[in-house]
Amino acid sequence: MTNGRKKTAVIVGAGQRSLIYASYAERHPEELDIVAVVEPDPERRRLAAERFGIAEENAMATVEELVRRPRLADAAINGTMDELHVETTLPLLERGYDVLLEKPIGVTEEETLQLLEAARKHGRIVMICHVLRYAPFYKAVKELIAAGEIGEVVNIQTSEHVSYHHMAVSFIRGKWNSEAKCGSSMLMAKCCHDLDLISWFAGEARPVKVSSFGSLMQFRPDKAPEGTGTRCLTDCRIEESCPYSARKHYIDQGRWGFHVWKNHHLGVEPAEAEKLEALRTDSPYGRCVWHCDNDVVDHQSVIVEFDSQMTASHNMVGATSRPCRILHVIGTKGEIQGVLEDGFFLLRHPDPRRGHEYSERKIAVDVTGDSHGGGDLLLVHDFVRALRGERPSISSTSLERSIDGHRIGFAAERSRKLGSVIVL
Repeated sequence: MTNGRKKTAVIVGAGQRSLIYASYAERHPEELDIVAVVEPDPERRRLAAERFGIAEENAMATVEELVRRPRLADAAINGTMDELHVETTLPLLERGYDVLLEKPIGVTEEETLQLLEAARKHGRIVMICHVLRYAPFYKAVKELIAAGEIGEVVNIQTSEHVSYHHMAVSFIRGKWNSEAKCGSSMLMAKCCHDLDLISWFAGEARPVKVSSFGSLMQFRPDKAPEGTGTRCLTDCRIEESCPYSARKHYIDQGRWGFHVWKNHHLGVEPAEAEKLEALRTDSPYGRCVWHCDNDVVDHQSVIVEFDSQMTASHNMVGATSRPCRILHVIGTKGEIQGVLEDGFFLLRHPDPRRGHEYSERKIAVDVTGDSHGGGDLLLVHDFVRALRGERPSISSTSLERSIDGHRIGFAAERSRKLGSVIVL
């Protein structure tokens, strides 16, 4: 551990997201050092230890093993699966670690509040990985709202369009395809980012009512086109023309390797013959998208009312041609509208002069290809600053300020299932 500018961290769960955050130490070794790893899979544990130069005795299989020892680092980067987030973070807090925790916080509202109570009890930092707050696009929007550029916020509209190939790999074939399997609804697994943005842009206003509608409409056996089989490369007669072909997604186009091929994110690359054999036989990613065990929604709409009388809506639409996030914030003095992936947004104000209707200014922002608009490593930078006791940025994602977006998400699922408005 350190007391100065440089801080140390332990990786808990050496998956793709944890490794992205931990890569900050490789880019900024003067600020962060990875000194230990907790990972139950022995090969993944070994590969992560080799990558970050971790001593053999500091590569452990369980959190229990870690917390039995004296504290090894200033903080932990927790990238375990959704249903393990709270279970693994509680002992870390008790041992004295500050935690950078992948979203969602937990899989129930009760869990999130339990974690908040523990963080307060032990006086530890828990920063949630709502990386979109750090994307220059959303940060610039927040700064304009905070400066009063569009007046009091009246309405916020957000949409996330989940591409057909992302929908297939994560929410039909993959680890988040069933709430019973991963503990999270699709809304919470995919869109708690967006619900957090709504709460962030709302400022001090708090959500009071939530309503939601959605279903699994497309990816069911009764919607399968004629000629489909159970696996793309074994018994499907339409594989060559199907946009969901596992061969096209994971071999020809090389998409989503870090999900499909074990330890791909740590440099393990199977031969093409091995990949084909896996897709033909036991890989869940070789299954037909209309004949899987998925039960999460493929589209959902959420409506929220705040105590300021502001309203908001979020639309999650799965299996779109283009992945994108869309934003429209309307205030009493103007509005902001844009698409994250376009790299700019428009700021408009009413213009009552003769021959005019409104003024419009294009504001360009940096966008990277990391799927989070450049926010991933900016989040880690802010976490390191928080560990050093420095003032957090406007994007800071403390546990306390992350609760509202989660409460909206949990209430939305209750509303969808019960068919009623949920009062918070």
